[in-house]
This record gives sequence, C-alpha cells and structure tokens, in this order.
Amino acid sequence: MRFSLEDPSFILALRDIAAREPESVFGTFDHQPLTFGTLDRQAEALAVHLRQGLGIQPGERAAVMMNNGPEAISILFALAKAGIVWVPVNARQRGRGLKYIIEHCDPALLFADANLMPVIDDSGAEIAGQTLLLGGENDAVSDILAGDARLEAPAPAMSALYALMYTSGTTGKPKGVRVTHAMMAYALKSVELLCSIKPGDVFFQWEPFYHIGGAQMLLLPLFFDVRLSLTERFSASRFWEQVSASGATHIHYLGGVLQILLKQPPSDLETRHNVRIAWGGGCPSEIWPALQERFGFEIRECYGMTEASSLTTCNAEGRQGSVGRTVPWLDIAIHDEHGHLMPTGEPGQIVVRETQPGVLFDGYFRNAEASEKAMTNGRLNTGDRGWLDADGYLYFLGRITDSVRCRGENVSAWEVETVTQQHPDVEECAMIGVEAEIGEQDIKLFLKPKTGHMIEPNELYHWLQKRLASYQCPRYLTVVDEFERTPSHRIVKHRLPTSVHEAWDSQQQLSP
Repeated sequence: MRFSLEDPSFILALRDIAAREPESVFGTFDHQPLTFGTLDRQAEALAVHLRQGLGIQPGERAAVMMNNGPEAISILFALAKAGIVWVPVNARQRGRGLKYIIEHCDPALLFADANLMPVIDDSGAEIAGQTLLLGGENDAVSDILAGDARLEAPAPAMSALYALMYTSGTTGKPKGVRVTHAMMAYALKSVELLCSIKPGDVFFQWEPFYHIGGAQMLLLPLFFDVRLSLTERFSASRFWEQVSASGATHIHYLGGVLQILLKQPPSDLETRHNVRIAWGGGCPSEIWPALQERFGFEIRECYGMTEASSLTTCNAEGRQGSVGRTVPWLDIAIHDEHGHLMPTGEPGQIVVRETQPGVLFDGYFRNAEASEKAMTNGRLNTGDRGWLDADGYLYFLGRITDSVRCRGENVSAWEVETVTQQHPDVEECAMIGVEAEIGEQDIKLFLKPKTGHMIEPNELYHWLQKRLASYQCPRYLTVVDEFERTPSHRIVKHRLPTSVHEAWDSQQQLSP
C-alpha cells in the first residue's frame, strides 16, 4: 500500500508520491505513460488557474463533459486540489437531459472537449459560468496544464463534497448524488475487498470516468501499488489485444460486456493474458462456468449504488448467481412495500444502512423530495428488488421503479418519454424493458399517434438519435391505437406486451 487509507486524502497521497517518486507511473493511456510527477504538476497548475485566475471558490461546481483521456484525469485532480466540486457529465448525453443536468448543477465553470460543444449548444443549455475547452482552435486547457505554478492550500476535509454524480436510476429527472471524499475512500476499500489486490497488479480501465466505477478506479494507484491501463472506450474486437498488451490482471465489466466477449470468435489472445479476476455487476449466473472455462479468469460479482459509496456487497467466494455479502461498513435488509422486514428467502426491496458514519450520501443536490424518498430513518431505499439466503448472500432481482438497465446504463423512462413526446406525430408513449440477447435489457417504446397523423418508425428513430444518448435510443418501436389506463389515467405499463416479434427492430430494419 502506497498511502494509508486510515488517512485517506487522495490529494495528500498524490502530493506525497509525486514528491518521492515523480517518475513512477500512475498509468498508461493507450500505452502512453502518465507519471505521478506529471499528473501532480498539471493538476497544481490548473488548480492555481481556477482559484486565482478565474476566481472560482471552494464548494463551487465545475461540470466536465469529456471523453476519457489523460487531460481529463488532470482536471479531476485539479478540481479536488482546489476544493471545487466535480460534476461529471456523460459524454454521450444530449438534448433535454443534458440541458437539465448542466443548468441544474449551476456550474461556475464548464470543461468540455471542443468536439462536444456543438452537442451542448444544441441542447439549449444556458451556461452562466465560464467555459474551458480541450482541443480545437480555442484549446485553453492544454496551455494551462503546461504551467508549473503550485496551489498553497490544504487538502479538502473528508466530509467535503468531492462530486455531484447525476444518476437516472429511477423515474423522473436525473438526480445529483452528493459524493464526499470519505465516500470515495470507502469505495476504494470495497474494491480492495472484491479484487484481492496484490502489489504490481494492473487494472484495465475502459469504463468512462463519469461512472462511479470509473471514478473510483482513478484513485487506486494513489493507495495501492497498482497501475492503470486506460483506453477511451470498450472495443470487443480489440479487447484481448489491449488487455494482453497491457499485462492487466483485472478487468471490469458492466452490462453485457462479458456476453459480448463470449460471442466473439475464439482467439489465441483470449487465453494468453494475465487476467485473474473479472469484477463488476450484471453477469448472468448461467454463463459463469463458460466464461471462466474459456477465458481462464475468476468472476467476482458485486452490487452497489453511487448513493452508498459504490459497492454494497462483494462476492469474492464464487457463489454462483449471488452478488455477495455486505461490506463491513454497510448492512442490508429486505423490506416489503410497507417497510416491514421480509424473512430469509423472500423477495422485496433492498434497504441499506451504514454501520460506520459517512458511507451513505446525505441527499441529492437541490432535490429535497427525492432525498426524503430515498432516505428513511437513516436507511437508503434502493428501489431494487432482491432476496437474502441463510448465509447472508444477496441475490439481485432488478429495479422496482420505472427504469431500464441498458448497456450498463440506467435509463429513466421519464427522459426517453419526455423527448419522444416532442415529436409532432406522437401523442403519447410508454417505455419498458424487454429481455436482451446481450446485456441486461433492451428498450421497447410504445407510441400512440396524434389524430390524423402516422408514425413512421424509421423516421422517428433517426429523429430520436439526434436527441437522445445512444444507450437511451429504443431498439424496438410499436405503434398502438390506445393504452390501457388506471383510474387516475396513468398507462398500465406492466400489461404492455414484452414480445418483440411484432415490433419494428432498429437492428434489423433500420435503413441508411
């Protein structure tokens, strides 16, 4: 361990390692090394510019809409050094969802890749603060990172806000989870438990930094003698080539990543690697043996939420189908819809309680109603279903609320339906999740046309592509005459057919 998690400020850890071992490698990005000394120098130079040049104060917010890259890592650490709250924005987000997040977090500053500014402009977001771009003709970030000034400021307190991470895990508008520095320290401890970290391990990271999973990975080399091998995005065709070249001992998975790899043609590289552990969430139990036999690694499942410091349970024992037992600083129970405790083996809502202070978040940013709904008497109501066996192992059964888990992302029905209903031919719509060939679920969207109008699925799909993130676009479209409704006139979604043979399928019928 490089730096003690008993004194877990990652800002102090970065300063310490950079001073002692400036040429030591933090990680590589597409095989190009990034040293601790370079990372600390760039972060310090940017922190000085933010505080003294731009006058941004500790506690203010900076939205960051960037793809994975070494500059994005320096920006993240610079914000923490300056005490400015990091607001990661999904680089695939667009339209009304993007507009809402940017305006709701009210940033004093927006960082963005230059090629993403047209997407931000098209969303109609009103940006009151300043903007710094990376790349293009107006690249200011690169010049600032080349400086060598240092910020003379204490590290933020562990109770201070580190980030606002917007999640669409339930229905309604995205919610900004208030993540503290202490919560990130607990996230690191959870990864240590799940991954059985050894000195010299290499973690292959493809997941975006705006995910809690990606964010926590960026702190690992500060506390453990490990190295990151980073790339911009997941590529099934290049995966084993990248993993083998990196010498990775650990790979992370979300959504249907493992199923996608299982469907790839066999390759010599898929067994000529150093990976001993694949860890993450969403691996169907029925393919565990096939994965472990074909690729030669061990499956380590987990369950968690951003609101509870990332990981709540860890399955390091290999109990097939389970997401594991709780980490030492949390406890879980299963409740019915009235909040009563369910007996062993009976399904219900997963409820989380902290056994040490500071593990659970203290609420959503500027959303008291959602905060009160999520937290009851110090317990986090997850909105997820599951059951516990007699040994305390949790089995995950999916979301209770109106959302779909697609391609590793929580997709809120509110976001998709709100955008779809802006189409001039659509009167009403309803989104549900259906079984996917790969991954957790695919999105099926039911559409009721306006009187006298017709909905052409191909045209509507192209229209949605311009207004939704790629993972939010429905695979299936079905036009209906009317919806079945409750007495309060709500659409009865649970009776909408999950069959797909009658639906327009974007993967089969989409024309150029």
